[in-house]
Amino acid sequence: MVNIEIDGVSITARDGAMVIEAADEAGIPIARFCYHKKLSVAANCRMCLVEVEKAAKPLPACATPVTEGMKVYTKSAKALDAQHGTMEFLLINHPLDCPICDQGGECDLQDVAVGFGGDHSRYHESKRVVGEKELGPLIATDMTRCIHCTRCVRFGDEIAGIKELGATGRGEHMEIGTYVERAVSSELSGNVIDLCPVGALTSKPFRYTARPWELTALEAVSPHDCVGANLFLHVRGGRVMRVLPRENEAINETWAADRDRYSYQGLASADRATTPLLRKDGEWVEAEWETALETAAAALKQTLGRHGAGQIGMLVSPSSTLEECLLAQKMMRALGSNNIDHRLRDGDFADQSRMPAAPTLGVAIEELELLDSVLLIGSNVRKEQPLLGHRLRKAAVRGGALMVINSMDYEFRFPLAEKIIADPIAMERALAGVARALVDDGAADAPRALTECLAAAPVSDTHKAMAERLQRGDRSAVFLGASALAHPAASVLRTLAAFIASRTHSSLGLFTPGANSAGAWLAGAIPHRGPAAQPLSEPGLDARAMLAQGLRAYLLLNIEPELDCADPAEAMKALSAAQSVVVLTPFVTDAMRDYADVILPVGTFAETAGTFVSAEGRWQFFTGTSTGPGEARPAWKVLRVLGNVLGLDGFDYTSVEEVRAALPETGKSQDLVPALLADTAPAALSPLSEQLWRLADVPPYAVDNVVRRAGALQATADAVPAAVYLNEVTAKNLGVAQGDSVEAKQGEAAVTLPVVVDARVAAGCVWIPAGLRESAGLAAHASAIEISKA
Repeated sequence: MVNIEIDGVSITARDGAMVIEAADEAGIPIARFCYHKKLSVAANCRMCLVEVEKAAKPLPACATPVTEGMKVYTKSAKALDAQHGTMEFLLINHPLDCPICDQGGECDLQDVAVGFGGDHSRYHESKRVVGEKELGPLIATDMTRCIHCTRCVRFGDEIAGIKELGATGRGEHMEIGTYVERAVSSELSGNVIDLCPVGALTSKPFRYTARPWELTALEAVSPHDCVGANLFLHVRGGRVMRVLPRENEAINETWAADRDRYSYQGLASADRATTPLLRKDGEWVEAEWETALETAAAALKQTLGRHGAGQIGMLVSPSSTLEECLLAQKMMRALGSNNIDHRLRDGDFADQSRMPAAPTLGVAIEELELLDSVLLIGSNVRKEQPLLGHRLRKAAVRGGALMVINSMDYEFRFPLAEKIIADPIAMERALAGVARALVDDGAADAPRALTECLAAAPVSDTHKAMAERLQRGDRSAVFLGASALAHPAASVLRTLAAFIASRTHSSLGLFTPGANSAGAWLAGAIPHRGPAAQPLSEPGLDARAMLAQGLRAYLLLNIEPELDCADPAEAMKALSAAQSVVVLTPFVTDAMRDYADVILPVGTFAETAGTFVSAEGRWQFFTGTSTGPGEARPAWKVLRVLGNVLGLDGFDYTSVEEVRAALPETGKSQDLVPALLADTAPAALSPLSEQLWRLADVPPYAVDNVVRRAGALQATADAVPAAVYLNEVTAKNLGVAQGDSVEAKQGEAAVTLPVVVDARVAAGCVWIPAGLRESAGLAAHASAIEISKA
């Protein structure tokens, strides 16, 4: 630590800190444009010039390190003269369009101009004009306003990991833009809007819709992935107008993923359910809430009386709140049924009794960037959990070794030390190969349960290198992603991953779907445990079994089964054959009108209060920030009243706080969430096969019902169109080419789609994205598929 003085105030600063950092910590304001605490120092705006005693001229506070005894003056005549001069030069070419600029009212240039600008200009020449840049559907540009601070350029290079923006030209001909005419594609691109100190980069969906002073900023938590990013919802008149990041260094720092930033558009979709609907004589009619709830209760009671509680099942969104999950499982178990599940896309439940109380990352989010070695299994973390991908990139930048075992060669924004791209069956053997490499090296003894499994696994140099890097790292981790969890042998992958993690002293984590998978486990929205991980003597049916066996009655909470379930074809068949289907949903779809009998409109994440438990075990409470359309009500209230109408005891809650308090105290402890699963269960590798495998990874902007309706996101490159994606070798073997129309068939399910040749797809596989209406007629991930010309 060093002692310095700023404007006569003695302060202690960190050794090596810049003057501007010391001033910020002491609460002493210094104007700036190019400096940002998360970016490298550029010192090109010169707005932060200050006087330093014994220095010949003013120095930039952002690039001047503190020294013992230094005396700094931010308001001296020399400092003010330099700052006024800088401001005058910046305003020479800046347009006077503040009244129509979206940045007006929250513009750094406006604020600083009040303090350091003049009331008239000495410049009488024509101002420079810069043409607009087309950066895509998310970011609007007005580059005449640009002051060349280069924050956006540095963000792409240092944070997003992709050099999409840069400077071309010199002097007054210098412009910021893309080097070639194309849209920016980073999943974090919207952050340049927040970084821009002027109105050069603004939100295209938000453009000209509201003024900052008309908006109320309310706190929220992201509902789209397991990170739990902190957000501000900017609301006017009960409607969400835009979303901005809320700083939390332990989670999302100062950033927001584009999915979190722009998904709010889906809240105003024309598909919103606004009033209760009942099917009468094959027609849909609007109904009062009382009538709709009585009709739903009567249907459930009828099934209960005629067929028993075992014929009622409930499917819950993994983004439903903790309170909604608690009430849902309480209602089902009061009816006598344990058939409730939120694991809609999971492919294997064989090890569910050995799972921890709730699946987590096994490590704090802020510690991800400190890892020395990481093995990702079945994960596209860059797109599926963008903010975790950013943390892992920071680990790679500081020298960490990142390795992947995937069925698609995803484009990560960090270098890979090792990678294996293989079909789903070969993925099992690849992971077993890493485990066997540990055994062969003498680093671990193979438990009896894994002996046969490891004996069948070949060991390559890549397997050995992965095992060695995990052993060598002081801090290492193994993570399973979405395609690993959807794998039909997911229990084998989890068991092998647990063995590798325990023998290499690595943490083990799951990148779970939705915003509240951990909370749903703790609340008891699973068939084999009640709240707080209490085991049940008679487990119910899991999500896949409920649909495969075909029940008489279903309740659906905030899901669209044709897009959200692992096997959409099987889901639609089961729901269409059911006698009663009651749907609690924010949106009404055409498919829903075909299979549902009662539709109850509920609010989205922005229109309800509740709790999300993130993948690191962090509990975050949020309140409703906007008003649901029409008669839509928070789902927890609908479940509470439905419980009362059914005549069930214990549904007299008046607030979400009371509902949350009903969870046993043991369920509120993060100690209930161990990092490792048991690795002693028998695991057998799937038999080798020459058949063609279907990959059903979900595109990042198709993960839930809100994102799917966000127009701007659906216009980006990440809104992957439905097609049959396969590599050149597989295409040649099948006798198909780019653009051909082919029939993709899984069992009785079939769809016709165009062919796209994509080198990322593993040999022997085709990728047909799930979560899209065009592919909703197909079956599950990593299952056999037939491709033939249409």
